[in-house]
Amino acid sequence: MKSRTKFIIFSLVFTILTVLTGCEPLLVLDPKGPQAERQAQDILLSIGIMSAVVIVVFAMLIYILIKYRASKQSADYEPPHIEGNPWVEAICVGIPILIVTYLSIVSVQSNYIVESAPKEYENQEPLVIYASSSDWKWHFSYPEEGIETVNYLNIPTHRPLEFKLYSYGPITSFWIPQLGGQKYAMADMLTTLHLAADEPGEFMGRNASFSGKGFAENTFHVEAMSQIDFDEWVAEVRDRADPLTEEKFMDLLEPGHLGRSTYTGTHLEFMPPPGEHSDHSQGSAESDEDSHEPQDNSNH
Repeated sequence: MKSRTKFIIFSLVFTILTVLTGCEPLLVLDPKGPQAERQAQDILLSIGIMSAVVIVVFAMLIYILIKYRASKQSADYEPPHIEGNPWVEAICVGIPILIVTYLSIVSVQSNYIVESAPKEYENQEPLVIYASSSDWKWHFSYPEEGIETVNYLNIPTHRPLEFKLYSYGPITSFWIPQLGGQKYAMADMLTTLHLAADEPGEFMGRNASFSGKGFAENTFHVEAMSQIDFDEWVAEVRDRADPLTEEKFMDLLEPGHLGRSTYTGTHLEFMPPPGEHSDHSQGSAESDEDSHEPQDNSNH
């Protein structure tokens, strides 16, 4: 019996270790930006508090099972009448209230932090990117640079990013786990998401909201690079990419999966986002003074 028990325990431990060694690190716990860093701290804080509660509860359970286990008593034994203990009741009710209150305060503070532009970069002008979704692809418009990409996103590091999110189909959710939390993109309104990347690298982005049969592949690639490399990439796109016409953009909106593609110009000129009806002037390679910011830009 003992050998069988040892074999079961050994098998269980071996299985757990084997599974854990094959797991990749959770992206939300490997932050590469200030917003994601704050959210990772909150997740670890919640896990720590919950772990402490579970350990205490299991310790109390084991103690109670041992101390008050069934024992042989005489047939006429009658257990003593015990009233409720006010201290025990106060602890059982008070501690959960304190935990919930503390986590609520932390959550509200974090919500204000991640919804605002990162403090580390609040004195810099943000890069505004219009991120729109369609079945089942992502369109990224850079109005200041006068370019547009499909299913991939290049961003500079150490600069605030201001995403304007909307959808040309069902509600989707824009999410880059290593840079910040998800936010919904809807057909009839613009939502704003503030992010930033602290270091160069390649990240995964995706639609985190089920939006039909193509949802599983509704992903995009993100590459963070230095500002110099980003400017060189923009200049290369302006020189080599084909212009984005209204006819081409309507073809892109057709349901289906596509690879990556790049264009000069953006669809914002002939198909403005919800709530914006003015033309967006495109940037030029010769001078940044020729570019105009969208009317919806926030002041920082």
